Amino acid sequence: MKAIIPVAGAGTKLRPHTYTQPKALIPIAGKTILSFIVDQLNEAGITEFIFIVGYLGEKIQDYVNENYPQLTTHFVFQNERHGTGHAIELTKKIVGDDEIFVVLGDTICEYDVKEVLNSPYSMLGIKKVEDPRNFGVASINEEGFIEQLVEKPAIPKSNMALVGLYKIKETNYLFECLHQLFLQSNSKNAEYNLTDALDCMIKKGAKFQSFKVKSWFDCGKKETLLESNATLLKKFGGNTGFDHGYLNTIIIPPVSIASGCDISNSIIGPHVAIGANTSIKHSIVRDSIIGSYTNLFEVVLDNSLIGSDASVKGLSRSLNIGDNTEIDFG
Repeated sequence: MKAIIPVAGAGTKLRPHTYTQPKALIPIAGKTILSFIVDQLNEAGITEFIFIVGYLGEKIQDYVNENYPQLTTHFVFQNERHGTGHAIELTKKIVGDDEIFVVLGDTICEYDVKEVLNSPYSMLGIKKVEDPRNFGVASINEEGFIEQLVEKPAIPKSNMALVGLYKIKETNYLFECLHQLFLQSNSKNAEYNLTDALDCMIKKGAKFQSFKVKSWFDCGKKETLLESNATLLKKFGGNTGFDHGYLNTIIIPPVSIASGCDISNSIIGPHVAIGANTSIKHSIVRDSIIGSYTNLFEVVLDNSLIGSDASVKGLSRSLNIGDNTEIDFG
């Protein structure tokens, strides 16, 4: 089985960070989003990966080659983005007749990967959501098989949303359906959704079972990225078990601090992830993600997302304040 990870998106909801960094390489809970996905699949036995890259794709390629030399990897460039269906179609020659497991590049989920891989059927990950109109939606029969799939329906028949996990056995049907979608399109700039191709496969007789994910961590925008960071730090405990040795510094777990950091006279945590070789002095940081090679001096940060190679310096004040005084610096 080959894993396909589409990571060609521009990540506009995470700007300005994604102007210089692919969304898949944004740090979260001490790892990158992409590492969570690759590690999870590799631990389940998948060793061959196809990465669909585009915007800043060379950074994805360099990261994978440096961190996963043991894997068999392919990089397919999607220079014009016409949806997930178009992205998957680009992998046809590499896939051949093999089964595939498609995981969208911003999808971190908790589920039994081996159970899904060992299923005799194609499998789609789902989760119950309050408002399914912004998702692909699955209609499921009593036996757990999917009867219909609709992308972003105006009037959903179900509240079971697709979460971006697709194990596909009948890849010949998949590429036939994708080709059929392209032939039916009247526009050069049309978007081809993978959901529509999967619904076409069901109509051709392919059987898809659904599986529910235990947790679905949203990494698409700043607010949900920070929430996911906090949840994953709580789950995995960060790396606060060590004797940190930072001068006059209080660490409030869970936090994740990479190697080479210089921290002094500060309070760090809870729910903070800090990249490598970052300097933090005379500061308070909580519920935040801080990149690598960044300098923080005399700042108080809460619910903040700071990139790499950044510098944030606060104001230094000398005060002589008498009794019964109230000062608000805003």
